[in-house]
Amino acid sequence: MDAPVNRDSKLNYAGFWIRFGAYIIDAIILWIVQFVLGTVLFSDYNFMEGNLTLSMISILIGIGYFAGMESSSKQGTLGKILLRLKVGDVQGNQITFGNALGRYLAKFLSAIILMIGFMMAGWDDKKQALHDKLAGTYVYES
Repeated sequence: MDAPVNRDSKLNYAGFWIRFGAYIIDAIILWIVQFVLGTVLFSDYNFMEGNLTLSMISILIGIGYFAGMESSSKQGTLGKILLRLKVGDVQGNQITFGNALGRYLAKFLSAIILMIGFMMAGWDDKKQALHDKLAGTYVYES
C-alpha cells in the first residue's frame, strides 16, 4: 500500500470531464483487448453478436480491469493513470478490492438512471458520482 495522503492537505477532486476522458481511454483499451480475444477465441467473424461466452469474458475482464487496477497501489485504471487521477477513500488512501468491486457494480445503477449517476460528478461539491457515493470513494487529481 502507498503511504496515506497528507491528512492536512485538501484533496483536489477530479471533475466530470477529466473523468470522462479517462473513461474514453479505458473504453478504447478494453475494446481492443476484447476484440483481440474474440478474434483469437472465436474464428467466426460474428463473434461479437450475441455470444454469451464472450459476454461473460467481457464482464470478467471489466471487473478485473476496473476493480483490480483501482484497488492496486496505482489507484487507477490506465486511463486514470494517464490523466493523473486516483481513486481513494475519504483521505485519498488506497481502497480494497471489495470496495472497488462494489464501486464497479454500482456503476450499473449510475448508468440505468439515464447516466445521471455519472453526471452527478459535474455538480456535486466533492465531485462524486452516484457509484462513488455508494462505495464511499473519491476520484482526485494526483
